[in-house]
Amino acid sequence: MTITQHELESRLWDAANALRGPVDPADFKTYVFPMLFWKWISDTWVHEHDAAFDKYGDDLDDEIEAEFHRFELPEGTLWSEVTGKVTNLGAEIAKTFQRIEMANPRSLAGVFGDASWGNQERIPESALLGLIRAFNKITLDPTTVSHDLLGAGYEYLLKNFADESGKKAGEFFTPREVVNLLVGILQPQPGESVYDPSCGSGGMLVATINQLRESGKDHRTLRAYGQEINLTTASIARMNLFLHEIEDFDIKRGDTLRAPAFKAPSGAVRQFDVVIANPPFSLVNWGADRWSSDPRAICGVPPAQNGDYAFVQHMVSSMKPGSGRVGVVMPRGVLFRGGAEAKIRRGLIGKDVLEAVVGLPPKLFYSTEIPACLLIFRDQKPAERKDHVLFIDGSARFIKGKKQNLMSEDDVRAVIKAYQTGSDSAGEGGANVRLVPLEEIEQNDFDLNIGRYIRVAAGETADLGTALVEYADARQHRIDTEAAMFERLAAAGVDLSVFGVSSE
Repeated sequence: MTITQHELESRLWDAANALRGPVDPADFKTYVFPMLFWKWISDTWVHEHDAAFDKYGDDLDDEIEAEFHRFELPEGTLWSEVTGKVTNLGAEIAKTFQRIEMANPRSLAGVFGDASWGNQERIPESALLGLIRAFNKITLDPTTVSHDLLGAGYEYLLKNFADESGKKAGEFFTPREVVNLLVGILQPQPGESVYDPSCGSGGMLVATINQLRESGKDHRTLRAYGQEINLTTASIARMNLFLHEIEDFDIKRGDTLRAPAFKAPSGAVRQFDVVIANPPFSLVNWGADRWSSDPRAICGVPPAQNGDYAFVQHMVSSMKPGSGRVGVVMPRGVLFRGGAEAKIRRGLIGKDVLEAVVGLPPKLFYSTEIPACLLIFRDQKPAERKDHVLFIDGSARFIKGKKQNLMSEDDVRAVIKAYQTGSDSAGEGGANVRLVPLEEIEQNDFDLNIGRYIRVAAGETADLGTALVEYADARQHRIDTEAAMFERLAAAGVDLSVFGVSSE
């Protein structure tokens, strides 16, 4: 008997709610996703075993049966064999996960994360039993729940967990309209490689695969790669890709800026057709001390207390010559901040690889209310866009929400259309667009603030562009004035260290 999407989502949410009370909602994902994944591979194993027995009957042996199974489940690790135990249940589950991972070292090593299943301070046995009882009401084999349905259910949980987690959700969940916008702009194709250097729960990679499927293209030839610093989140990404029936992927755990996991035989970072990411905004202590000799610092070393341009330069370095394109979510401060960032911005613009700057609506993200934008880079820009940057103001394309604003499918389509055509096909109320020559950007001292080049959007964001331009101008004026003053003071022999300024 099949199940509807609504029924599946309702039951999955009931399962999560079994933890409410003793477990912080921000930690739901740590426990619910491993249990969901185990229930899925366990029910699927039983389904595959029944299919093998139906075909071979008493002639079925271990060698034949192995051909029916995607994953190996050692004896005693099925859901039904473990969840009925009455003592040390958490410890039994932890032991089961270890046995399954060891039996599938190439595909499942570390996939269940590092939750403290045996620690009743973290998850009391009563809550664990409630979670098990809720999952017992759901059969997750292929005849009951298709991959599409299960993948959608997983995304539903991710979204709800993000809603429950508030700002903590920023580390693992990017609003799906932003993901769909980036994927729609970059247009990954069959046979290409897609890389997300801060992949979170894998949403960018899943959206890429889904877009190919929905457009009738062969998604099976696309190769997905991701790196994620958080162990639990990296595990969630791997489960996400498995549940979406994606097998040709490689998710590595680690710090992308300090130790990029994907390397070419030469030792340089590996390059991909599509590089896509929503990295953490304005990361402090990101490892600047290692970048003075890092070849990824193609236009300079970013400030030690702000890693935005470290991610940008890592992604541009990871862009394959010829076909490579990059889409990255950034705070709008990267468009106008001074100092080392201004130098890097100038260098990137001078290389003529920055294709577009897209202003996003306010309050789209869980982790921050800082205005954001997309930067689109392309190794080979179309002839008509060479020596130009396309500016798109999509800041008015949103539906106002209580905590966060939303972009509708129409909003996303309008901005993608504006990027593709270079014009505002929606007219008034659409996305404002302008192709700006590099000479004009140079005249503005390589300041990319969208409000300098096109009329800003109406409504809630009406004053945002103007305010940012005024702020950037005032900030630069202050910096210039301070520099002149300190120069005079230093010349007069005043010790500048009292102002926290080096005399050098």
